[in-house]
Amino acid sequence: MSYLENTFTRFHKINPHEPEFTQAVHEVLESLEPLFARESKYEDNGILERIVEPERQIVFRIAWTDDKGRVRVNRGFRVQSNSALGPYKGGLRFHPSVCSSVIKFLGFEQIFKNALTGLAIGGAKGGADFDPKDKSPAEIMRFCQAFMTELYRHIGATIDVPAGDIGVGSREIGYMFGQYKRLTGHYEGVLTGKRPLWGGSLVRTEATGYGCVYFAQNMLKAHNKDLEGRICTVSGAGNVAIYTIEKLQQLGAIPVTCSDSRGFIWDKHGINLNTLKRLKEGANESLESYLKYRPDAVYTPVEDYPEGRNPVWSVPCELAFPCATQNELNEHDAETLLANGCILVSEGANMPSTPEAVHKFLQAKILYGPGKAANAGGVATSQLEMAQNASMQQWTFEEVDHRLRIIMENIYRQCANTAEEFGEPHNLVLGANIAGFRKVADAMIEQGVY
Repeated sequence: MSYLENTFTRFHKINPHEPEFTQAVHEVLESLEPLFARESKYEDNGILERIVEPERQIVFRIAWTDDKGRVRVNRGFRVQSNSALGPYKGGLRFHPSVCSSVIKFLGFEQIFKNALTGLAIGGAKGGADFDPKDKSPAEIMRFCQAFMTELYRHIGATIDVPAGDIGVGSREIGYMFGQYKRLTGHYEGVLTGKRPLWGGSLVRTEATGYGCVYFAQNMLKAHNKDLEGRICTVSGAGNVAIYTIEKLQQLGAIPVTCSDSRGFIWDKHGINLNTLKRLKEGANESLESYLKYRPDAVYTPVEDYPEGRNPVWSVPCELAFPCATQNELNEHDAETLLANGCILVSEGANMPSTPEAVHKFLQAKILYGPGKAANAGGVATSQLEMAQNASMQQWTFEEVDHRLRIIMENIYRQCANTAEEFGEPHNLVLGANIAGFRKVADAMIEQGVY
């Protein structure tokens, strides 16, 4: 049995009921086979055993009071995965699906994603099984304050700098930042995703969506193609999806879908961005309300979805942008996309395609940008926010956007060059995993056993 197989067998034995984490680790280890066939130093230094085991896992109780005066309890997490390249960096997710497996998978992915940015940040992730959807603003504030009361002792501007994720936007970051100051007396860049008025970076809200499109643009450009006039499908209706749609429209493409937990919209004339922002950045209404403004659009509720299918991916398109959540695009969806002539998939979410779907994309040799590369724009801009905080400056929108473009171009180039180096030029999954792994592993070797 090879070193990789031995490592995965041991990993599975000590993480037996964590499917998302297992999926993420297996995908990376599988990609590393060509590297380990060439380089013995990683095996000699036990890098794999160390890198699949988080440096620290923190689980805590969050007790808070709802508007009726009842005490409610949730579970909170912070998994500090790897600090070889810099302070821990990764978002906080508030969603009922949050559990140890989900947070560990996200933290593991974050190690390599952050390495690809070329910036001095390690990997981490956190969150809670709290659902903000049915909570009042006052309840959300009290929960965020209770969450930070438990988390604050584990983070700091040069230790661990959390950001937002699903269910955590600038409002929630604000409540947590205020509580951190109250507890520590420190005004420092301990959280990113802040509002620009009090230390946030311009472009941070847009960064993951913009970066996902910039990555797609680089993939197309390398094959003498562009975005102009191309029909695109996008899943999700949060920040990532909204700003993926915005950047696609700015660059001349035509995004025709978006989705939320209750259903999806297909607007053949192109998504009306102002309407989408009004519904989702304002009152967080159902996408069904989109029909009030665009009656020609088609709305399909979740209960009408075919079993095991996401109908977003049945809409004919040339380019697809999964921007909702993990494993939202399965093998059948991939087959449908390919049959309809899709030539590119750029992932705005973390691990949105199942392993079977990824296999279909790689087998077909379409342009496929895996999440750890294509959605790295968000964390890259978070690090730019850290840099601005450290120097007590605020850069212009144009300057941050320019830096983001360069970072995404560099990430694409690293992935493409590494894939080429290992004889699979179409396989950016292999390229991203090996390029990210080498940076982290080499740093770990140079820093000794820890």
